[in-house]
Amino acid sequence: MTAIVRLGGPDVLGRAEELADLLTDAVDGGASVGFLAPLDRAEALAWWRQRAAAVDAGSLTVWAASAGSRVAGTVSLAFPDKANSRHRAELVKLMVHREARGRGLGRRLLTTAERAAAEAGITLLHLDTETGSPAEFLYRSAGWTCAGEIPDYATTPAGALHPTTLFYKRVGACSP
Repeated sequence: MTAIVRLGGPDVLGRAEELADLLTDAVDGGASVGFLAPLDRAEALAWWRQRAAAVDAGSLTVWAASAGSRVAGTVSLAFPDKANSRHRAELVKLMVHREARGRGLGRRLLTTAERAAAEAGITLLHLDTETGSPAEFLYRSAGWTCAGEIPDYATTPAGALHPTTLFYKRVGACSP
């Protein structure tokens, strides 16, 4: 079974090459994670290196799943810095390498983030995902609630405008 570990800032820097490979694979595979295809590896590497400071500051938590010597998946929680928002976090960058898909890794990463959020006192998670994507199916099947759809919210990796679906999930003390 693939191990899922929480990464510290130095871990993000130390595994930036593997994380960049995962990000380029996700974008090249059509995942709408904020980048256009083809994603330059140097850009992916720089993006991950920039995340290390946020991890060290506590505003971002990153988990990685490894398969052999490669990162097979990641998920992150982004924490707001406003006093009235400390009860919530945004689930971001849930990615699974194309070669590792279809084996439940995305669900395991999602569950890991949800449990960690609850343990940290977070009571509400939210996210956005490309409408009609496999990720949307994952969130629906994992009990996330659809809050609505925004037309033409982002572009796909190919550059076409696409709607985004917003989801939320109560966790921890407020979960049913």
